[in-house]
Amino acid sequence: MTDREQSMRQAVQEELAKRDDDKDPHRLTFHLDAPSGLINDPNGLVFFKGNYHLFFQWNPFETSHGAKFWGHATSTNLLTWKLQSPALAPIEWYEKNGCYSGSAVVWNERLYLFYTGNVKSSEGRETYQCLAISDDGVSFHKQGPVVYLPKGYTAHFRDPKVIRQDDAWIMLIGAQAESGRGAVVSYKSDNLYDWSLDRVIDETKIDGAVEMGYMWECPDLIDYGEYNILMMSPQGMEPIGLSFHNLFQSGYVVSSNNQVDFGQSFGPFRELDHGFDFYAPQSYELPDGRRILIAWMGMSDETEAFHPTIDNGWVHSLTIPRELRWDGHNLLQSPVRELREMRSSRKWEGSLLKGMTIPNSQSGTLELVVEPVDEGDDCFTLSFHDEVFLNYNKQTKRFTLKRRHLKTGMDEVRQCQLHELMKLHVIIDQSSVEVFINDGSTTFTTRFFPDERTGILLQDGGSCHVQMWVLHN
Repeated sequence: MTDREQSMRQAVQEELAKRDDDKDPHRLTFHLDAPSGLINDPNGLVFFKGNYHLFFQWNPFETSHGAKFWGHATSTNLLTWKLQSPALAPIEWYEKNGCYSGSAVVWNERLYLFYTGNVKSSEGRETYQCLAISDDGVSFHKQGPVVYLPKGYTAHFRDPKVIRQDDAWIMLIGAQAESGRGAVVSYKSDNLYDWSLDRVIDETKIDGAVEMGYMWECPDLIDYGEYNILMMSPQGMEPIGLSFHNLFQSGYVVSSNNQVDFGQSFGPFRELDHGFDFYAPQSYELPDGRRILIAWMGMSDETEAFHPTIDNGWVHSLTIPRELRWDGHNLLQSPVRELREMRSSRKWEGSLLKGMTIPNSQSGTLELVVEPVDEGDDCFTLSFHDEVFLNYNKQTKRFTLKRRHLKTGMDEVRQCQLHELMKLHVIIDQSSVEVFINDGSTTFTTRFFPDERTGILLQDGGSCHVQMWVLHN
């Protein structure tokens, strides 16, 4: 380790020491949130040497976007995370303005981290796809750039996701073509060091494609045998109906081909989550075969600077890890089953009538399963501490999430069409709400910051059956 790197790591430790007495009531309990400063994209989720390793974009010194580190945390259960020393610090010439997003793979007992080195100067931006390796999951040794910017693309060329398929390694990179349109560029390798340009997917390969923005960040590919799911996070998309109303989007397209052939066509782009705070998802196949997804529970929009946690020196979190399932038509999401181990003996189950509050629902960490029994009114509405409202209108077939805008204090909504409301599965962790509708066919994610925990109220609707657990870590 160089003197400069040692000095930078020491500065991080000193910054963390300032937060040891953090009593912020909005601190999350079983989510990974910013230890200090700002956290954003999850990177390189992987199982190695008996632990889950999760890396993340992190500016430890400021609650704003600056020269990013790769933060590092480990877990045995995907819910309780232990902070480790940063895996990557922006100290080399090819990453001096940030070690940007990427991924990790394990091969032959070695851990490989792939990331984007970001360089800014008066002449503009430079970008390099870089490699670091580790034999113990503790010390990481940088190998420098392995992929350089190809012709035809701007320096918005980043977020390498490396996957194994058949007998080759594939690297997917989010890109902006010189035409100003988003794309995903793939490379191939047989040794993880030497990469050759392979294929490109852009709007012309997506059926019914609307204009999908100027940059596609954080690509990912999931092989479901007869189907491939290509995920990405486009920037610059315009809203269409009830969809795509965040500053940046996250979603997926589907192909009916079990080979990665970027010459084929994909179906239309679909949102992964309809809430306010969900971006840059990354997936990983667990050793037991489950495919999970984790995303940034945030957004770099106008509300970012108004999060009340900034007063305590931190901002943002990651979502709870979610199990993914493909039912042949939709990508379904549900909280990882490990969450059941956090259910305490404090459980309430029963019927809830209009105007009733769930007993003991003032806790900051709750899991609820809600099934409408008698819709009664045209609308079914649950309110959470008078801050977040979930509403289903059976006449318009519209589901709405409403919260208070952090900057203006006015109501704001995110919506989607929903043929029927059969079940809500809701996870609350202090300042986050994650909603899984109808066994995860639709999800909504949001942060919220209640001044007082007044409980969960059935505001509209005839009655519903509720199971509620207080969660503990």
